[in-house]
Amino acid sequence: MSIKDEFNEIAQKYDQQRRLLIPCFDDFYNLPMEALNYSGDSPAVLDIGSGTGLFSSFILTKYPYAKITMIDVADELLAIAKERFAAYPDFRYIVADYTKYDFEQKFDIIISALSIHHLTDKDKLELYKKCYCMLNDNGYFINADQVLSPSDYVEKVNLEALQKYHRRTTLNEKDIEMAYERMKYDNPATLYEQTQWLYEAGFKNVDCIFKRHQFCVIYAQK
Repeated sequence: MSIKDEFNEIAQKYDQQRRLLIPCFDDFYNLPMEALNYSGDSPAVLDIGSGTGLFSSFILTKYPYAKITMIDVADELLAIAKERFAAYPDFRYIVADYTKYDFEQKFDIIISALSIHHLTDKDKLELYKKCYCMLNDNGYFINADQVLSPSDYVEKVNLEALQKYHRRTTLNEKDIEMAYERMKYDNPATLYEQTQWLYEAGFKNVDCIFKRHQFCVIYAQK
């Protein structure tokens, strides 16, 4: 199956499984909100690889009047996002590949969660350049994603720890197997590589604001 088909297949379970698959779920999604320092109350937000709009729902806890655009290739995930945000008729939903889509507006905040690690390294760099151009001055880019350890040994330790965690949860073997099957589409880069690419794209303030095992939140400001 394609990556689109893989994620469409688990659309109805996606949000429930996130909390079980990510051992640091609360910090992973909440700490980025602490780092955002947009001065207004209704930022224009772009959520790339938005899926069901889970990350966008955290944005709304801090900026309840945010104007959010979500883009994802998985139409069934976006259908769930539309249901989740039915009370927000001005939100936009785009079924497309965000690396190829031409956006016509600029944004104050661009977010992404667990999506960019599927791209090739070349496409990651090009996406970071694209995000820089799409942001208003002093805008923020937050990528909550999986990163690769520069050490093969540490990468092995991290993976083993994650697998042990999954088997302590209520996930059944089929759900775990399907999650690991989706990992075949993963192509994470190291934290160092990604911070360098963000600087190369033009961002002035770049940092890792959270990391546990493979899970990392990268912050950048234009």
